[in-house]
Amino acid sequence: MTDTASTASAPTAPVEKVRGALLRYRVLAWITGVWLLLLVAELILAYGFDNKALDFVPIVHGWVYFVYLIMAIDLAIKVRWPAGKTIITAIAGTIPFLSFWFEHKRTQEVKAQFNL
Repeated sequence: MTDTASTASAPTAPVEKVRGALLRYRVLAWITGVWLLLLVAELILAYGFDNKALDFVPIVHGWVYFVYLIMAIDLAIKVRWPAGKTIITAIAGTIPFLSFWFEHKRTQEVKAQFNL
């Protein structure tokens, strides 16, 4: 006979692992947001003014976003976010300023959930 109360929610990672994953996510959310704003500036310069001064930004942002995805998924696994919440958080790194707002909201949620 199984206890339904114990199977209702999957266990989360230890608090120290959650704390580390949250810190990594927060750092990458900010770095991704800054590089995304630089990407917007690069696109304006390239297509609006035919200036290729920032042509390295798309490649760097792409790699930074990839690391952001890894950190967001790592945090999601540790705190047991549902798939929809994880996907929305991942997409936040593709829309200017949204990564900053999502970082703030997700940090509040995780801190409240784990008393950090």
